[in-house]
Amino acid sequence: MTNINESLAKTKQVSRKLANLDTEKIDEVLNVLAAAIPENSDSILEANKLDLSRMDDTDPKYDRLKLTEERLNAIADDIKNVASLPSPLGVILEERMLPNELKLSKVRVPLGVIGLIYEARPNVTFDAFSLCFKSGNACVLKGGSDAKNSNQAILKVIHKILKEHDIDPSVVHLLPADREAVSDLLNANDLVDVIIPRGGRKLIDFVRENARVPVIETGAGIVHTYIDKSADTTKAKNIVLNAKTQRPSVCNALDTLVIHKDKLSDLPEIVTPLTDKNVGIFADEQSFKILDGKYNNLQLATEEHFGTEFLSLNMSIKTVSNLDEAIDHIDKFSSGHSEAVIAEDEEVVEEFLKRIDAASVLANTSTRFTDGSQFGLGAEIGISTQKLHARGPMGISELTSYKWIVIGEGQTRK
Repeated sequence: MTNINESLAKTKQVSRKLANLDTEKIDEVLNVLAAAIPENSDSILEANKLDLSRMDDTDPKYDRLKLTEERLNAIADDIKNVASLPSPLGVILEERMLPNELKLSKVRVPLGVIGLIYEARPNVTFDAFSLCFKSGNACVLKGGSDAKNSNQAILKVIHKILKEHDIDPSVVHLLPADREAVSDLLNANDLVDVIIPRGGRKLIDFVRENARVPVIETGAGIVHTYIDKSADTTKAKNIVLNAKTQRPSVCNALDTLVIHKDKLSDLPEIVTPLTDKNVGIFADEQSFKILDGKYNNLQLATEEHFGTEFLSLNMSIKTVSNLDEAIDHIDKFSSGHSEAVIAEDEEVVEEFLKRIDAASVLANTSTRFTDGSQFGLGAEIGISTQKLHARGPMGISELTSYKWIVIGEGQTRK
């Protein structure tokens, strides 16, 4: 058995003991951890600076890697929110008495050991632990080498708090940052119950294609917003600005603006606020003609600019003749993450919400709201783009399964 497998076996063993922790103890640990984050911000930010120094600040991953006092405070608030949520464990989803007087109940239980593979996102280390711990799961974390120092500094704080509360720190284990550790995790089907990759399409595809452990796909977001001819121009302008620029490096940021041809006359007004953010626009022929001379950072789009997750201050524009054409375009290029419509015509909104196949479908608002914290889940371990087990932002309830409890008084089957 390799050293990594020995560590995974220890985490598996410890995961079974989590059932002995009551909700009050779990919430106490999480609240103490939240308070410890600002107290340890200097050491965490120092480690983060080391990681940032090795990355080009023009890299789309740079913003995801970066931690600040403000972001650490937001992480602490999310952990407190997780602590405040009702525990999903032991919740009876269904119960009934069978004709033979067997008492049957369906009860929420932890998944067990959850493996997380993620790239330059040190916030995931905090999020993953808090959500897994609250839902009674142990977790094995495989962060990227880009965030090696940040993740180690964060885990040091988490382990310290666990030890102070007499909880085995093996309940959360950070694997080495090298690539070899990924293979061990993907093949640990007897030690890990599920793996959740968070990152770009290449990472997600690699995990899905090589894992022997069940996988929940999350992360990659090729996000569209359709502006119908009935759209309110002011709403559209504000929503597009927010969806594209509020935090462009994340998976729910806008990638492609789809616009009805009858609304093209308003397009210069809609995209004007993007100028101040220096957003690069790749426009199809129809929208290019409208914007040429009215928007500086403009290029003619090619096929590769559609179906691209930019993760930066770039976006594409596609012109369509009607709602059907808009939906066809989105269906062709969507990753099933978040898709939005801006329209005052209620029939258009209703049809869009009904026909678009995505984890989150929004009307007259920004796609940036597809987020576990914004949805009231406390935080999220990822946004699932698949349809089995969980879909959309995954909070504590999505990190559980269930088991059937059958209680009898000596009945035997005939």
